[in-house]
Amino acid sequence: MLLRLSRHVAALCFLSAAVFIAMTVMEFFYFRQLSGGLPSLDMRYFGFTPDEGMAWLTALGRRGSEIILVWHYLTFDLLFPALLSLTLISLILATGRRLRNFRVLPAQVQSTFALVLVLPYTLADYAQNFAVARLLSDFLYANPDSLSFASALIVTKFALLAVPVIVIAAFWLLGQRRQN
Repeated sequence: MLLRLSRHVAALCFLSAAVFIAMTVMEFFYFRQLSGGLPSLDMRYFGFTPDEGMAWLTALGRRGSEIILVWHYLTFDLLFPALLSLTLISLILATGRRLRNFRVLPAQVQSTFALVLVLPYTLADYAQNFAVARLLSDFLYANPDSLSFASALIVTKFALLAVPVIVIAAFWLLGQRRQN
């Protein structure tokens, strides 16, 4: 089944981009208004301190937290990590097949390779979403330890996302070089 994803790479890229744009528009034009201009925790690629996380939660208040919980974590961020993961797998397979050494590998090995590269990001993203959703839904849970944990998950998610992106870029560059 994973091998068929490479046939749908354009559609998956389009859908991922559309959902990402919708999430970004909501972040900049709605969520930041709710928090007094503070970026959402998801947008802090290098993490945040417990004080910064608490400042964001406090600025949101109960109403803002509920809005972000519903409109981000229970809608877009339930879909986006899975959609992006499928897109990354399809891109790894599509760009890898342009390389003779990858193309000759058994189909199951190709699929497993792509899945092993992407799955850690997927798990980290969903774990981070759960941690931040928990903070938004229960202010009593927001303490320095839980905020530090959520921050570490955000940094981990982006670091793990870089792995398949780098592999896709390398495959694409190698494929370009072989064509020239």
